[in-house]
Amino acid sequence: MRTLTYRIITIFCLVIAANLDASSQKYKKAEDTLKLNKEYAEVNRDIADINLKLAEAKNELPGLQQNVVSQNSQAQRAAIESSEEAAKATGGDLGDAKKAKKKANKALDEAEDVEKAEDKIKDKNNRIKKLASQLEKKQKRLRELEEMRINITGRSAR
Repeated sequence: MRTLTYRIITIFCLVIAANLDASSQKYKKAEDTLKLNKEYAEVNRDIADINLKLAEAKNELPGLQQNVVSQNSQAQRAAIESSEEAAKATGGDLGDAKKAKKKANKALDEAEDVEKAEDKIKDKNNRIKKLASQLEKKQKRLRELEEMRINITGRSAR
């Protein structure tokens, strides 16, 4: 008895879902074609804009990655110099200690620059993901509009 009830409820829900999908169409009549075409053009324009932004972001990424590599090598060089200067300062005078401190600060600044460059790459990757998501949504809407257009032209042909 329970399985029969579950089957009836399932069939009922499927029928309702099918009717909701068909009735949720925003543009239904031939008179709505003008509005549909306007939205269609807007969505197409949005897709073109997103594609442009996405291409720009993807083109900037290799330059940012090269910048990280370059800054990383500079930071390593500064760290080595700082270490050498610190070794001299252990057996030296006050001047050697000041030089060691200066080199240590420089190494720290270089390491922070690497971190900032890596953050820029993360931000760019997040922007690319966001734009790809927006593009997917717009393309889905465009397909929906195309389907509405087909439904309208199919009805008006009758």
